[in-house]
Amino acid sequence: MTESYSGSALGDYLKKVGEKGVKTAYKPQYVDRIPKSYSGTVSGLLEKTDERGVLSNLAKRLNLLPLMDREIASLSGGELQRVAIVACAARDADVYFFDEISPYLDIYQRINAAQAIRELAETKSVMVVEHDLALLDLLAENVHLVYGTPGAYGVITRPKGVRVGINQYIKGYFSEENIRVRSESIVFEVHAPRAEKDVPLLVEYETFTKKYSQFILEAERGKIRKGEVVGILGPNGIGKSTYIKMLAGVEEPTTGNVDLKLKVSYKPQYLKAETDLSVRVFLRKIAQEFDSSYYQSEFIKPMGLEKLMDQTMDELSGGELQRVAIVGCLSRDADLYLLDEPSAHLDVEQRMMAAKVMRRFAESTERSVLVVDHDIYLIDLLSEKLMVFEGEQGKRGVAHPPVKMREGMNRFLASIGITFRRDEDTRRPRVNKPGSRLDRSQRESGEYYYYADDAA
Repeated sequence: MTESYSGSALGDYLKKVGEKGVKTAYKPQYVDRIPKSYSGTVSGLLEKTDERGVLSNLAKRLNLLPLMDREIASLSGGELQRVAIVACAARDADVYFFDEISPYLDIYQRINAAQAIRELAETKSVMVVEHDLALLDLLAENVHLVYGTPGAYGVITRPKGVRVGINQYIKGYFSEENIRVRSESIVFEVHAPRAEKDVPLLVEYETFTKKYSQFILEAERGKIRKGEVVGILGPNGIGKSTYIKMLAGVEEPTTGNVDLKLKVSYKPQYLKAETDLSVRVFLRKIAQEFDSSYYQSEFIKPMGLEKLMDQTMDELSGGELQRVAIVGCLSRDADLYLLDEPSAHLDVEQRMMAAKVMRRFAESTERSVLVVDHDIYLIDLLSEKLMVFEGEQGKRGVAHPPVKMREGMNRFLASIGITFRRDEDTRRPRVNKPGSRLDRSQRESGEYYYYADDAA
C-alpha cells in the first residue's frame, strides 16, 4: 500500500503508521454505542482521556460541567456526542479523527465544537468526516470529496481547497477527475420576497403557552400564508418540537388556543417503524397518486426509494426510514405540513434532494410547509420565511412569529456570533472566517446573513 504513495505526504504518514510512529485519537461515528463499552460517570471517562490537561476548558466550552456526575448510560444522544468530542480532543496525539460531529447537536453546539476543533488544528493534524457543509466551511482548509455507489464502492479524491471542493460537490462535477456525480447542480436561489398582499392567508394564531414542571414555551402571535415554506431555527431544549406538536394537535396548550381548523400532516423528530408493511404498501395506502408518473418522478426517484419498495418498514435503517417518512408526510392530503428535523441520518446528497423535493412540493401545490432543522444549508435552500426560537435551554423558550429570511437569519446568526456571505459562483451561504475583514465589516453593519447587494 505504501509503495503506491511513495514520495508523497500520505506515503510518509502510512509508513509511520505501519511502524507505530504516529499516535492517533479517534471519535467514533456511532456515539450511542459508548454506554455499551463504558459504565461509569462522565468525569470518570473524561479524566482518563485528559492527556493534555485541557479537560476543564473543553468541558466548559461544550457545556459538559453540569453533566460530570451523571452516569454515561443516562446521557442523551447530544450529550454523548459532546462527551465523545471532548474525549478525543483531550488526548495527546499527532493526528485526530472526528467521524461526524454534528448528529444530535443544535447549531450552537455545532459551532462551539467546530471552534474547539479549529483551535486544536492550529498545532495538530485533524481530519473530520461531516455532512453539514456549513460546518465544513467553518472548519476545514482542504476537503476530500467521496463518490461512488453506496454499498458497492467509494472513491476519495485528492485534497481540494474547501471553497473549490464544496462548489464542485454542489455542481456535481469534479473537474480535476473529470467525473460527473450528479446529472444536475444543486441551485441556491435568492428569492425576492413575495408581496404579502398577493399571498392568501392560511391561518393566523394568537399567543399561547405550554407549561411543564420546569419549562415554559411562549409562542407569540403569528401568521402562516398559503404556499409558504417556513424554516424554524433555535437551540435544543427550547420548545421547537413542542411548538410543532401543538400545531399538529399532538399536544394541548396550557393557555391560548391552537385549534387551527386545518388538516395537518406531521413527521415527528424521532421515528419508529410501527408496522411490518412493505414501503410500497405503506406509501400506496397514504398516496392516492402513488402509481402516477408525477408521484414517481417528484417523490420516489429523487428521494432514492426505488430500491426500498419491497423492504418492510421495520427493516429500514435510520436514513432509509427518514426518507420514507418525509415522502409519507408530503403524500397525505393536508393544508399544513410539519416536518421535525428531516435532515437527521441523511447524507449531504440526500439532504439537498429532500430540500428540493419539499420546496418544489410547496410551490407546485401551494401548500404550506414548516420545517425544524439545524442544517443551515437545508433551511436556506427551503425557506422563504424563518421562525427563530430564543430563551434559556430547558427552562424557557420564546417562539417568535415567521419573518422574512433576511430579518430572521440576521437575528439568529447574531445570537451565535457568525456571519455568512453568498458564494459568487454557486450562491450558497458561506461562513466568514471569524475576525476576517468581511466578518468584521458585516458585524459592524448588522448584516450577518449577507450584504444587501448580494440579493440581486
